[in-house]
Amino acid sequence: MEVNVKMEFLEDLDLYNKAMENAYFIVTRKKTLKQLLTELEAKDIEEVVLPFDPIREDGRTADIIEMLVEYFETIEEYEKCAELTNLIEHVTKRRQN
Repeated sequence: MEVNVKMEFLEDLDLYNKAMENAYFIVTRKKTLKQLLTELEAKDIEEVVLPFDPIREDGRTADIIEMLVEYFETIEEYEKCAELTNLIEHVTKRRQN
């Protein structure tokens, strides 16, 4: 039973990592949701998971982007952190106007 718990944890962690990567692509507009779904259809990827509802929002909010910055800091992908931090400033300014 302990092995099953560990496997579930690793599967959850894998889903979390995929969600953060997918969110990065969507938020930075390096990929669209349609592109991710096309990759899914072509079996280039196994699933599309995101930490936000792509029907309701595009993920370009300060709280989502800050969450991504924190995630990429923990895995030491500082170039992505810098890109996302600049994006927070841009998004915040745009929404204030």
